[in-house]
Amino acid sequence: MLSHFSLRKFFAICLIAIATTSFSACNLLADKDAFQKILVKTAEDMNKSCPQTIDAETRLDNLVALPNELQYNYTLVNYAKADLNVKTFEDNMRPIILNSAKTNPDLKIFRDNKTTLTYNYKDKEGVFVTKISATEKDYITTK
Repeated sequence: MLSHFSLRKFFAICLIAIATTSFSACNLLADKDAFQKILVKTAEDMNKSCPQTIDAETRLDNLVALPNELQYNYTLVNYAKADLNVKTFEDNMRPIILNSAKTNPDLKIFRDNKTTLTYNYKDKEGVFVTKISATEKDYITTK
């Protein structure tokens, strides 16, 4: 049995642990909220210059900030989906996207915050072609 003193000490320790956990959870939530605002601001700022021609085949239409995800929406300006081999396109683009997610210094803030980077492609007629995502699992390298 716990003595009266031990019981009081036990409850005091529990209260401190609960308060510390709650404080940490609030800070984590505040950090997530702050980072979400960064995602929204990034999308808003980038969208001011959209649509933006990336190359002769690709146009960046806009960005969308989702919960801990930044979605890039592209159009393949010279292709209809029927003209594309979607699997070949994905096989060619996925390594480029993952390498960029892993190594591009401009994307470091997203790596640090374990953000999913999603790249949606549609054809010249607005038909969805494919979605390629880079998640924390894809771009965090072990040291």
